[in-house]
Amino acid sequence: MAGLSVLPGRDEERAALARAVDGLCAGNGAVLDLAADPGLGKTSLLHLLARTAAERGATVLRARAEGPAAKPYQVFRDALENGDHRPDTPAPPWDTGADRDLLRALRDRCADPAGTVLLLDDFHHCDPASARLTERLLGDPPPDRLLLVLAHRPRQTPPALLAALDGAKQAGTVLRVEPAPLTTAAVAALLPAATLFPDADEHRAERLRAASGGNPRILHLLLAAGPDPDRWPERTDAAAGPLLRAAAPLLAELDALPAAVVDVLAAAAVLGEPFRLGDVARVAGERTDRTADALAELARADLVRFLGPGGDLVFRHPVLGRLVHHRLNPGLRLNAHRRALALLEERGAPAAARARHAEQLLLGGGPGEALPVLVEGAAEVVVRSPATAARWLRAALESAPADAHDARTRVGLALDRCRALTAAGRLEQARALGHEILRTPGGLPEPLDVQALAVCVGVERLLGRYAEADAMARTVVDRLPRPLPSPLPAATADLVLDYGLLHAVRGTAAEVRALAHEGAAAASAAPGGDDGTALRVLAAFCDSYAGDFALAEPEIERCGRLVDARPDTVAGRAPDVLALLGCAELYVERFTDAHRHLSRGLATASGGAHKHSAVNHLLGLSILDQWAGRLDLAQRHAREAERLGTEIGAPDVVGLAMAMRASALLWAAPRRRTAEVLALAEQGLRHTVPGTGWWAGSAVGLLAQARLVGGDPAACLRTLLEESGGEDLHLLQPAAHPSLFALMTTAALLCGDLDTARRGARAADTAAERLGRLPFQQSQADRAAAAMAFVEGDPARAAELALRAARVLRGLRMPVQYAWTVIAAAPVLAQAHGTAAALGELDEALDAARGCGALRLCEDGARVRAALTAGGPGGSPVDPVPDPSEPAALLSALLSAREREVAELAADGLSSRRIAERLVLSPRTVDTHLGSVYRKLGVSSRSALARLLHGPGDPAGRDPIR
Repeated sequence: MAGLSVLPGRDEERAALARAVDGLCAGNGAVLDLAADPGLGKTSLLHLLARTAAERGATVLRARAEGPAAKPYQVFRDALENGDHRPDTPAPPWDTGADRDLLRALRDRCADPAGTVLLLDDFHHCDPASARLTERLLGDPPPDRLLLVLAHRPRQTPPALLAALDGAKQAGTVLRVEPAPLTTAAVAALLPAATLFPDADEHRAERLRAASGGNPRILHLLLAAGPDPDRWPERTDAAAGPLLRAAAPLLAELDALPAAVVDVLAAAAVLGEPFRLGDVARVAGERTDRTADALAELARADLVRFLGPGGDLVFRHPVLGRLVHHRLNPGLRLNAHRRALALLEERGAPAAARARHAEQLLLGGGPGEALPVLVEGAAEVVVRSPATAARWLRAALESAPADAHDARTRVGLALDRCRALTAAGRLEQARALGHEILRTPGGLPEPLDVQALAVCVGVERLLGRYAEADAMARTVVDRLPRPLPSPLPAATADLVLDYGLLHAVRGTAAEVRALAHEGAAAASAAPGGDDGTALRVLAAFCDSYAGDFALAEPEIERCGRLVDARPDTVAGRAPDVLALLGCAELYVERFTDAHRHLSRGLATASGGAHKHSAVNHLLGLSILDQWAGRLDLAQRHAREAERLGTEIGAPDVVGLAMAMRASALLWAAPRRRTAEVLALAEQGLRHTVPGTGWWAGSAVGLLAQARLVGGDPAACLRTLLEESGGEDLHLLQPAAHPSLFALMTTAALLCGDLDTARRGARAADTAAERLGRLPFQQSQADRAAAAMAFVEGDPARAAELALRAARVLRGLRMPVQYAWTVIAAAPVLAQAHGTAAALGELDEALDAARGCGALRLCEDGARVRAALTAGGPGGSPVDPVPDPSEPAALLSALLSAREREVAELAADGLSSRRIAERLVLSPRTVDTHLGSVYRKLGVSSRSALARLLHGPGDPAGRDPIR
């Protein structure tokens, strides 16, 4: 990997090396202890040190220890004899064995006036005499003109030498440099620039950092094995050649081992991690005592490590096991896997544990008895690791008989593989395989024909080919007998579910609602009831989307209990089912249940699999987090959905994720960033495909709200009327109509359109009544009614409605919505109940806004508070508070009293020490307060703070909205 010789993120280590060279040039000798695990970059740091010292005129001598079998003092001999000899310098008496004499000779040899750097690499392999000499050297003050550098692996360094190094470090005579694992940022710096999405590099870098442990050498190997960390280590099988070529230093370690030890290591690689002594002995065909000796030698070489007191062992890194496995003789590997499979079968191990051995047997031309193990193993892992399931099913397909008698079996395996490829996000592969199945000569027998159509409908839906998916599904759906047969065949249930999911994402759930109910009733009689549960969830979702909450709510509660009582493999469609259930619960305001099920679904759709399902969970969690005031988390979930949507080529997902991120930023960012937030929301709507229902409809509502809160009510009203089918908003989901009509009312009032405002307020209340007056949606209708009452001259009624809405929102623990409602209503509260009462409500709202980091609301509340305190009107309950408040009010709203003092002094140019002296604090406490001030005010430096408080302009250093 290019650039490994000069690794990023090693500033501290480089600075320590530079200090050591500076000390040497100043006549101060030292010992530098360069200690780290293999592959962390010790040698590259030695190269840097050698180059730096040579540039400063020092003599550089270096050698590498060759192991305990080397001659006495071999590493010192190699270093000194490879240097530039002075004719008048006698050779050191290497063979005398007198350490004191040798130490004196070493000091004489390294007395160059410009200083000498003695670099000893791999010093953990030093011979006993060299170790003893070094211990003596550490016991005395280091020579004035010598910088002795010992690069070693602590796990393999002789204990006595380690103790001597630790003692010298405590005494201050040794400088220890320990290269740390690479950070995510350092890994990202070694990768090519992202081409899809700004966060793609960061995500990929984090995956690679986790897989490699931040070890540069292992990172190099993983990149050689395959560039996609989601496919590792699977891809190493297809990339054995590049992997082995990149692993030359590691393979050299293996080649130095005795043959018997290598055999034991190979058995461990066949077993996979973790492994135990007895199992390794059996697979290796070796006696237990000899296996124990071999494992002990491997542990001393730090090739294997003990996992804990239970006796389990692992490789130094999993890639080591892969390398050993790749190098095995095919015949030996086949026999070892056969013994491992027999061992696991005797124990009754799960099929997933046995399948990796069965796969090797089938690929090696082994017996067909291994085929059922692969199929069963794939079924066990398909939810958590669908890529592995797809690989195993491919091996099963390649080994299955091709005669006509087994055609049904082969088609079933192909369909299972198609489902696994879909879950793994390999949609084009899945589509190609699905269409190949549909083209089976002579047609497909029942029920395989319906199963194949269901699989293909699902793939076409995920690829955004909604018309194709609908056409394929209707070839069966329109021919289904009505009423549906009971119990409903599993293949038909699958097709109905995929057909329902298609209409759910198209925003046309009403078209499949009756079929979903009928299918749920018919499928509930099926053995096990899994398909019945999935279709019941689909039916409940359709009801909630349509706003028929009286029918939906009790069924959603029952579905929640059914799903909670089952494992993640519910109906084999866990992510889809949990996403539908979570969204339905969100509509009926069962927020806690929705968060639980969406979080569970996201955990199920993890590890690079089920990306299409994961985005639905992320989007649902983003809106729940925003309502709960977790604005940072809401943005992270939206950004992750945006990244995944880009990876899978889903513009609708990307657009809605952008709109949701803008919605969270709308509250979290200060008002001066309004234009950026609105631009992001507008970009999100442009990404969604017009006419795709749920995606575009949701983005429309979020953009309308952003435009209203951002101070452009005309644009808000225009967005609602033009993008949602007119004043009835029939293109937007009915479950959200009260809040959308409330937006329309407020925007129309601000535009002076009283007739539209009245119709909007009435529509909001009618919609809330139709939805069963659920608390949140009713609160939005009350907000609209409050605004109308204020405009029509009834401040008492307006105050009553606004306070009722605020109380509900606070009870629902929706701090952003609560604070927004109170801040907008504060002026009318002052008119109806007096300034003191209004200020009391306002202060509670500001506390809520501060608690969740809603900077915009803090600014707006500060302005309203300042106006009320000064005796002014402060606005109206429909007034989007204009851009920014006075700095004093801003500080009062956002900061504690002590933070205000620190902020004002820092803005005046005082240093932390001067501020500490003025306020009788420690400098560290001042810096802590400043950090809090920066975070709350959205600035990153003292100069930015000064500009914010004393003059116009954006603060420097803020993060742009991407």
